[in-house]
Amino acid sequence: MKEAEAGAIRTASHDLPVSGEFGAFMAGNWAPAPLPGDIRLPVADLAAARRAKLSARFPGERLIVPAGELAVRSNDCDYRFRPHSAYAWLTGLTGEEQAGHVLVLEPDGPHGHEAVLYARPRSARNGTELYRDRRYGEFWVGPRPDLGEAERMTGIRCAHLDAYGQLPPGRDASRDAGLAAALSELRLVKDAWEVGQLQLAVDHTVAGFEDVVRALPRALAHPRGERWIEGVFGLRARAEGNGTGYETIAASGAHACYLHWIRNEGRLDRGELLLLDAGVETDSLYTADLTRTLPLSGRFSPVQRQVYELVLAAQEAGMAALKPGASFRDFHRAGMRVIAEGLAEWGVLQHAEGDFHRRYTLCSSGHMLGLDVHDCAQARADAYLDGVLEEGQVLTVEPGLYLQADDETLPAELRGIGVRIEDDLVITADGARLMSHALPRTPDAVETWMGELLAG
Repeated sequence: MKEAEAGAIRTASHDLPVSGEFGAFMAGNWAPAPLPGDIRLPVADLAAARRAKLSARFPGERLIVPAGELAVRSNDCDYRFRPHSAYAWLTGLTGEEQAGHVLVLEPDGPHGHEAVLYARPRSARNGTELYRDRRYGEFWVGPRPDLGEAERMTGIRCAHLDAYGQLPPGRDASRDAGLAAALSELRLVKDAWEVGQLQLAVDHTVAGFEDVVRALPRALAHPRGERWIEGVFGLRARAEGNGTGYETIAASGAHACYLHWIRNEGRLDRGELLLLDAGVETDSLYTADLTRTLPLSGRFSPVQRQVYELVLAAQEAGMAALKPGASFRDFHRAGMRVIAEGLAEWGVLQHAEGDFHRRYTLCSSGHMLGLDVHDCAQARADAYLDGVLEEGQVLTVEPGLYLQADDETLPAELRGIGVRIEDDLVITADGARLMSHALPRTPDAVETWMGELLAG
């Protein structure tokens, strides 16, 4: 897209006019400010290999992978920008300054494709964008690499973004379902570097959960304690990484029965549970996804422990089903057998057969994890949901019970309790490794852990 097509320089209605004299004064006497010489991305070679795999799938076709565009939040304020995951995976570029940039894989005869990155260069020192453009001007949003610097960072030939508008059409990953599916499928198996980034995300997330427990006394005293919890975790996520990988779910009491409760506006009650579903996203954009359901008093009541232990048993069964060659759906089926049998034992269900247990569980028990919290979602069913597990895949196991407060099929003591336990695992040669082992899971271990953190 040409700069002119992207819109004129964004200025605010209250900006002061610029005189010719001031413009001339601003255009001179700037010292060079290049980036350091050794700026090649650690992931540059891996990204090149990924582009080669994509190239092999689409010989002779022009492939277009946009980073994405800024989106307006209100008036002249944009949402914080995060590059599209496929763009980040293929280039290694993950910063907010990538807004509007486009990676093109240009057919290159027998050599497959040549990668060209169409990017916006640094604000020219002799123009007005530098100090007048609130969206892209360096004095407003900070510097970005020049084209030569971007080449050194990525090993990809770079061209001015204006030139992208002159290209013939191609297959655009933002609109082409086949290309989007291929990009998802190529990301299903993680390399060692990616697994390391995911482990880093998990480790930071564990620290964030510890922060939350330490903050419980203040959160319990606040009229919107859920939001206090969200803020505490968000501080850890921004301090250690790019931020949260998805909107934090801080659901207390009956709010935990809403699977994606992100309003986080409720008060905390010592007699209830807190369901915290949160993940730190690293600077490389890989995210963790963990959930713990914590007793706000520090101790589970008998009925809370009853529900928690059934969910934990389902999770244990699901984890035991993870191994290379197993159907992706096997771990969900294993966990749901435990849930259905438990509900039948409680008398909630007449029997464990059929799918009546789904009234109380609502969704699947896990998903792939990586650059997106629900990673590789555009993959074809036979490669993912109906496929088999492979060594190097990273996924969550997260069964839950969501016993709605107004559900008259339940005894009164169970109503309004929501429990989910979610962990991240990587498939190994003979099973799966629990990446989030540092976060306690059993009710006794959770109580001990909380007690130690609150006492400290």
